[in-house]
Amino acid sequence: MEATQRVYSVLLVSSSEKFNTSLSALLQGSRFDPVRAVESIGSAQREILERSYDIVLVNSPLPDEVGIEFAIDVCSGSSAAALMFLKSDMYGEIYPKVTRHGVLTLQKPTSSQMVSHALSWLCAVRERLRRLEKKTVSAQEKLEEIRFVNRAKWLLIEELKMTETDAHRYIEKQAMDQCISKKKVAERIIKTYGS
Repeated sequence: MEATQRVYSVLLVSSSEKFNTSLSALLQGSRFDPVRAVESIGSAQREILERSYDIVLVNSPLPDEVGIEFAIDVCSGSSAAALMFLKSDMYGEIYPKVTRHGVLTLQKPTSSQMVSHALSWLCAVRERLRRLEKKTVSAQEKLEEIRFVNRAKWLLIEELKMTETDAHRYIEKQAMDQCISKKKVAERIIKTYGS
C-alpha cells in the first residue's frame, strides 16, 4: 500500500480545548482515522495498552505530568511515531532529552502549515518503522526456522544415525517433495523423535 493511501491512527494527548480544535481541522479527512483524544498521560497510557496507534501527539504540559517519559516510552516500546508540542520556555530543556529516543518536537506557538508538515514527517517515520518491523519479523522467523531445523537434524543424527549432511538433505528434500517449509518438516521430525 502506498504511503499516500495509508490511513494512520492517531492518539492526541492534550488538555487544551483550543489546541484540540485547531489540530482536529488538520486531522480531518481520510488520511487520519481513528483519531482519539485524551486529556492526561494516565488516560493515554491506558489507551496505548488497549490498542496500538501509528501516531501519538503530546501537547505538553498535561495536568498529571509533562509527558517526557510517556513520549519516550511510546517510541521505545512501540512502532508509533511521536511528536511533542512544547512551550518555548520548556523547549530547550526537553528537546535534547527526547530527540535521542526518536521523539519529534515542535515549539509552541506554531503554525498550521508547520503542524501539517510535521504530520507528513510522522507518516514518513511510521512507514520507515513499518518496513523495519517487516525485516525484524522476517529475521526472527528465519532464526526460528534455523533453530527447528538444527534440532531436527540432531534428532535424525541421534535416532537414525544419519550424518549431518544427510540429515540436512533429508529435511530439504522432504520440504521440496511435500511443498512445505523446512520448519514444518523439522516440527514433524521433532514431534516424531523428540522427547
